[in-house]
Amino acid sequence: MSVPNAALQRLRLRTELRKARTGAQLTQRQVAARMEWSPSKLIRIEAGEVGISVNDLRPLLDAYGIRDRRKIDELLDLARGSRRMPYSEYRDLYGKEFLEFLALESSASVIRHYGALVMPGPLQTEEYARAIMTAYNKSISEERLERGVEVRLARQELLTSGGRELFYILDESVVRRHVGGRGVMRAQLERLAELAAKPGVNIQILPFSIGAHAGIQGPFSLFEFEADEMPDSLHLENPRGDSYTTNAADETGRYLERFWELEDLAVKDDIGTLLRALAERVEDGRDDLENLLRGAPVDAVAQE
Repeated sequence: MSVPNAALQRLRLRTELRKARTGAQLTQRQVAARMEWSPSKLIRIEAGEVGISVNDLRPLLDAYGIRDRRKIDELLDLARGSRRMPYSEYRDLYGKEFLEFLALESSASVIRHYGALVMPGPLQTEEYARAIMTAYNKSISEERLERGVEVRLARQELLTSGGRELFYILDESVVRRHVGGRGVMRAQLERLAELAAKPGVNIQILPFSIGAHAGIQGPFSLFEFEADEMPDSLHLENPRGDSYTTNAADETGRYLERFWELEDLAVKDDIGTLLRALAERVEDGRDDLENLLRGAPVDAVAQE
């Protein structure tokens, strides 16, 4: 089995361990007692919050009755490769749900994201990231702000590492809201136009004029993986900052259909020209996307 990185290896290992425990008809409490662990240790391992050492894994597999040498070696290799999760040094900054989201994002070969209110993290300029994080928490310390910006910038490796397909649908409010002021927003829109020209990066805008649509319920992300044994995953957010991640096929399938519906409604042709025209209009107050979409051709508007 070939699993490409630490995040996927830990996700795969935790799935295998849960399957082995339930196959042995053991509860978490029974296993913890047999291993002389606290129940929380096993719970955190199965949740993927922490890794497991090879020395701990060997007796655990024995407790589950796994004797096949090839299977044991496979799981031991997963344990060795999954010890350092991406962004684990930011555990004091983010909760486990967001860290799991970052692990999925960094591991996926296909990412589909619908953004309802703010620019997705990997697309943000440094100035936009600072402005939005300060808006979220006006009392944020300079140290936490700097480390949060570090994470935003590190996530941009998705855009340059190649081998991925990235699809971003942005509600019109995302490109119209002047986060950080007109100067910051102009730079952000210009950056977005540059990214739209990159191979594998697909940016679309959902205009206000389409009215109500299913995406109004909130932003979501879908992840697909090269490893066949890794199921597709869905990550949901809500305005309170809570998040929810699942790989249940019925839910991921439903949201994939929703994403395709939004794609059918979104503006996608010549998006770079449209974004550059909007960027030019931001600073002088002429940034009316509705007129750009409904009025003169984009090329003509951009030359005004």
